[in-house]
Amino acid sequence: MTRGNQRDTDRAKAQKKANAAKGKNTMSGTEYQKTKEDAATIMREKQKKADEKRAAEAAAGGKKK
Repeated sequence: MTRGNQRDTDRAKAQKKANAAKGKNTMSGTEYQKTKEDAATIMREKQKKADEKRAAEAAAGGKKK
C-alpha cells in the first residue's frame, strides 16, 4: 500500500517543480519591451521579403501548373 503514498508525494513534488518554473520573468520592463520590439522588427523584415518574393513571382508570370 505504500505505492499510493509514493504516487501522491511524486505528484506533489512534480506540481511544486512545475509551479516554480512556470512564470519567472527575469527581465525588467524596458528589457522586455526592447526584446519584443526586436522580434517584431525581425518579423516585419521577413514579411517584407516574402511580399517582395510574391510580387516578383506574380510579375514574372505567376502561376505554375
